[in-house]
Amino acid sequence: MRKDIHPKEYRLVVFKDISNDYAFMTRSTVATKETIKWEDGKEYPLVKLEISNTSHPFYTGKIKLVDTAGRVDKFRQKYEKYQQLRNQSK
Repeated sequence: MRKDIHPKEYRLVVFKDISNDYAFMTRSTVATKETIKWEDGKEYPLVKLEISNTSHPFYTGKIKLVDTAGRVDKFRQKYEKYQQLRNQSK
């Protein structure tokens, strides 16, 4: 394994899901210009997320079921037109 390829400037950073205001703190090297006052009264760098485990459909159980039969029907209709054109040219 190569040496000295990983960053060494890890610091505490707050990640905040903007869709439901859920926030968590972890160590990161991500660059950010915004800060937020955390529960301990100190200010930390802030990274805004559009989606997290508290708002992602997979984790919340609100997964939309995909209509695979509809997709198959659309494919068959499209392919049927191609088949008809091919049979006419023979």
